[in-house]
Formats: sequence, structure tokens, C-alpha cells
Amino acid sequence: MLGNLGRLSLQQKMGIGIGIAALIALLAGAWMWGQTPDYRVLYSNLSDRDGGAIIESLQQMNIPYKFAEGGGALMVPSNQVHEARLKLASQGLPKGGSVGFELMENQKFGITQFAEQVNYQRALEGELARSVQTIGAVASARIHLAIPKPSVFVKDQQKPSASVVLTLRGGRLLDSGQVSAIVHLISSSVPDLEAKNVTVVDQDGTLLSAGQDDNDTGMDAKQIEYVKQVEQGYIKRIENILAPLYGAENVRAQVTANIDFARVEQTAEVYNPNPTPNESSIRSQQNSETLNGSGLAASGVPGALSNQPPVPATAPIVAPPNAQGNPNQAAAPRVDNLHKESTINYELNRTISHTVMPVGMIKRLSVAVVVNDRKTTDSKGKVSSRPLSDKEKAQIDMLVKDAVGFDSSRGDSLNIENASFKDYGEEAPKEVPIWKQTDMIELAKEIAKYLIITVVMLLVIFKVIKPALRPLEAFKVDEHISHEPVQAAAEHAEEEKIIVPASPSYENNLNLAKQIAQQEPKIVASVIKEWVNGNE
Repeated sequence: MLGNLGRLSLQQKMGIGIGIAALIALLAGAWMWGQTPDYRVLYSNLSDRDGGAIIESLQQMNIPYKFAEGGGALMVPSNQVHEARLKLASQGLPKGGSVGFELMENQKFGITQFAEQVNYQRALEGELARSVQTIGAVASARIHLAIPKPSVFVKDQQKPSASVVLTLRGGRLLDSGQVSAIVHLISSSVPDLEAKNVTVVDQDGTLLSAGQDDNDTGMDAKQIEYVKQVEQGYIKRIENILAPLYGAENVRAQVTANIDFARVEQTAEVYNPNPTPNESSIRSQQNSETLNGSGLAASGVPGALSNQPPVPATAPIVAPPNAQGNPNQAAAPRVDNLHKESTINYELNRTISHTVMPVGMIKRLSVAVVVNDRKTTDSKGKVSSRPLSDKEKAQIDMLVKDAVGFDSSRGDSLNIENASFKDYGEEAPKEVPIWKQTDMIELAKEIAKYLIITVVMLLVIFKVIKPALRPLEAFKVDEHISHEPVQAAAEHAEEEKIIVPASPSYENNLNLAKQIAQQEPKIVASVIKEWVNGNE
């Protein structure tokens, strides 16, 4: 084989060399392709400082890395992503683009008060940003504080404010409770900062802090969750009380609760009508009587005796006659001016009540219950269904009303229906086709990779290398054709005493072949037959 290479042309030699080189390169590329790991993103959108520190740590840990197209992400082998993150986290990486109170550790001597205040504000913003980034849905955060200069005049004092820009992770959202938590976290960290002065915006420019302090605009998330809990509680009560009688799969219930979340406070002062004197209580009583004059008529003889002081009063046995001459009637005293006053104050019947209505009272309930038909099995095992009777419906109506606390005065409604449920049978979980399974897809990728390598190798061998080696096979056939008759003729010459030429030239071989064909045609026929059978 090697001796025949010298008989090839330069073009044939180059073709054989190119084919062998391509085969070697293909094998080397296949080996490198099989050894190349699958890279996944370790971190994205890193700052220059964090990127340099992380690369240095990866080099120390002997973890290969590369940058994604455009340099927006740092990638490592997929089987080392979590391990690298844990090790980097133990080193405090990545630190993020913001700086915290470590900025105050490198204060220069002689720094001005303004620069010190600016550094303090930067450090406070960085620490707050780090705290906000600990929330799972937040990828990064930037916080801007507007802290006014303090003033000794009350009218010149201004309240600080804050602005927060959040970058959320892909497919993640913040609910109102989380936004409220961020607002209160920042307002509690800055002196005199009110929650209403904190603005939170996401990366899409959506205002997240709208309506945090305005609870009159509508229901918040807690109220909606409370309504769901109340409705689910009533549904569970209905199903629990009907399931033992009709089966859990034969009862379906839905409840809609109208709940009043208004906060009402009421103070009332009521005065009842005046009661009768016998039923009332006297608070105070005052009587006053004024008399002007002597109170007695003029009597006696004018003179000295009339000026004497009156004698002590005595009760006469016989009354003196009156002016009309009636001895049995006493003389009425003469009153010049008599004034009487009587004041009675009764206790007032007054009622003062202060009522605070509880929040979350149920204003109305709407209940809907559907019950399946009764299923019966005869002696032959045949299953049949029948509608519920009126007695059974009345029983369900009574049980449901007692379970939910039905109150017709507040407008509650209850609707009970009996219907035949469609039996779809137990649907077996749909199996994922084998070509959609993740494991099979990965296996198919590996098989396809090695299959492509094998196909390319076979193409190189049969389309490049083998055509280049065909001239060597032709030389080998020619040698076999030229030497075989000579050897056969030499063997026969020994037996038949045929003279074999010393030099095996083409003319000598041709003459020898003719001589053998004339003398031993059977030998020539057998040689040709072997050539034909051997596809030579």
C-alpha cells in the first residue's frame, strides 16, 4: 500500500491528505462538542464593580465562564450555577450598584458639612435599596430621597419625600400589600417622612403606590380576600351538611355575600314625652307666699284703748257675730295683697346612645344549591336515577337555611335545584406524549448530536477518502493480474518443461500467456473463472 502511494498523482495525494485531515478534524470537533458544557445565566445586568469581583472569584474557584452575546449576562456551566451562586453569596457578591453606610467609613479629614450630609443621604438611599431588594419579586431598586434643609421657622418647614423605582423579575408582580409594606418601610426609616409622600414606580412606569392612603376609592385586597373567605365558609358548611345524605360528588353549592365595609358611628340624644306626675320624679320644689297688710279688719273703740298692744289670742267659745249679723259665722279676715308662688322641677326622661357599627356586616346572602338525582341499584345490579321528592327538597331547604343563618328580613335568597349530573367518568390524566417529555427531548438531542457526527464521518470516509484510495486498489489489481499468470506459468513450466523468460516484461508475459493458453486451456479458463467470481 505504501509502495503504491508513489505511483499516485499529486492531485490524488492531496485528496487523500485532505480526507484524512477532515476525518481527524471531525473526530476532534466531535470530542470537543461532546465535552462542551451547557452554559446557563449566572447573573445579568451586573455593574462593572460587581462583574470584576465575580469574575475574580470564579477564576479562584476554577469555574469556567463566558459572556452572553452583547455582554448582558455572565454564564457558567449549568451544573455549577447554584453552587457558584451560593459560594458568591457567602462572599457578599453581588453587592449591587448602590453603596450603603460603608461609604461613611472612608470620610476624609476636613470634609465639609454639606459633603457629609450628601454622603449620609447616599448611604441611606443605598441601605434602603438593599432592604427593598430582599423582596423576592424585586430584582433591583433605586431610591431617591428629597430631604429639605431644616428651618427654625414653622412656616418654612417642609416634609421630606421619597421616590422608588423597582425592577421586577420576569413574570412577577407586587400586590397592594407588598407595595404598602415598601412604602411604610421607607417612611419609617426617614424622620418626618409620611407614607403619602412616598411614590413607588416599576420599570414599566406604572404607579404602584396610587391609592395607598385613600381607602374610599374601593375595596382593597384584604377586603376582597375576606369576602372570599366568607363565601367559601358558607359553601363548606352547605356541602358538609348535605354530603352525608347525598354524597359529596352529588352536591354543588355557590354563595354570594354582600358585605358592608362602611365604618359607621352614631350618637343619639332622645327626650321622651313628659310622664304623668304620679310616674315622675321631683327634682326640686319651691313655694313662695307674700302678704301685704295687717290681715285683720278694723275693730274696737277709737281712743287710748285702741293704741294698747293686743292681748294674747284666745280661742273664743262663741264666735262673735259677723258683719251680717250671723253669730254662727266667723268674721273673715281682711287681706290687702296676697301673692303665692309654687315651682316644681321634675327629672327629664333623656336617653343618650353612641353606636359603632361593626365593619364587615353581611347585608345579603344569595345561595344556590344543585343536588343530583337519587341513584338506585336493583337486584340485577342495574343503576337507575330518580328525581328528589318534595319532602327531600323541603329537607334540603331547611338544612341549608339553618347552615347559613338565613334571614329573610335582610333580603337573603335561596335557590335549590334538582338535576341529573352528567357522568363523564373518571378521566384518566392525559399522559404527555413521549416526544414532548423533557427527558426524551434531551435524550433525542444527545442521540441526534452523535448521529450527525457519525453521518458526517461516513460521508467523509465514503465520499472523500475512499475515492482517493481507489487508484491504490487499481494498482493492486493490476499487480495481481500480472503476477498470477506468471506464477501459474512458472508452476506449470516446472511440470511441462515450459521455458519461462527471466525478465517479466509486458511482451514476455503476453507471449507466455499465449503459450499457456495454447498448451493448457483449462488452466487459463480456471484463472479467468476465479477472476470473475472474485469481482476483480
